[in-house]
Amino acid sequence: MQIKEVIERIKAYHKGEWEGQAIQEDTTRDKILYGNPDQECTGIVTTCWATADVIKQAAAKGANLIIAHEALFWNHGDHIDWLQESGNRTFAAKQKLLEDNGIVVWRDHDYIHSGIPMGDGAYTDGIFYGVADKLGWVDYICPNDIHSPLHFEIPETTVKDLAEFLVERLHLNGVKILGDLHNTVKKVRIPFHILADAKDSIIEADQEGIDCFLTMELIDFTLAEYIRDSSMLGLNKSVIGMGHFNLEEPGMEYMVKYIPEALGSDIPCCFIQSGDMYKYVTK
Repeated sequence: MQIKEVIERIKAYHKGEWEGQAIQEDTTRDKILYGNPDQECTGIVTTCWATADVIKQAAAKGANLIIAHEALFWNHGDHIDWLQESGNRTFAAKQKLLEDNGIVVWRDHDYIHSGIPMGDGAYTDGIFYGVADKLGWVDYICPNDIHSPLHFEIPETTVKDLAEFLVERLHLNGVKILGDLHNTVKKVRIPFHILADAKDSIIEADQEGIDCFLTMELIDFTLAEYIRDSSMLGLNKSVIGMGHFNLEEPGMEYMVKYIPEALGSDIPCCFIQSGDMYKYVTK
């Protein structure tokens, strides 16, 4: 099966709607970011980010298709003109690595978030359902959130114990914590990107009794300030800052479970963790 057919079959497996509208090929982020799709697919690797090391490992496995959730060349839309014009050496080296190994990189962002089938005609966000599966939290997804699994009610634990569980289960180097380590956690929420305004998350935390947010991006104002004050005032609010790729990567791991069904083929397929990009120095 040619790589271009593999891609089309995986697209068809997903719901194919983004924010209520059918995904359009001219506007979707889900493009072939590198390589020639008119070749036979020798193997598939799924990952969150196609790092240089992921590319090397894919080549060693004989795979020539990497399905990544994020961009390849460090900017939204994967524009490369500015890199070519500046003669960027990292760009040139990564491009050569891909070229030498005949690897195609396709981004699956909008399609996987649009939904994977649940077997009853409904769809659920493939990334966050994968997170729930990896954490063993599928049964803890709040009933009204099953199609976009971002709210969980887990057995009561502490922030410290939950953080240690996340580090171990997701193979992380560490996490950042806001709030008292001994705060109790039952209601957990994964918010979308917290980049500036956080009014919705602050209202949620207060009115819906969210104990702990598992965040992708977290900046040092708005929600972070709110959580810190809340905890200092004895209101049992916490954040575990995990990092964007760390939090979404389990969804790409889960993809390996349904790719054979989507393709109707036994093309070799495996997950390679792009891994925690951060190292921590603590006192």
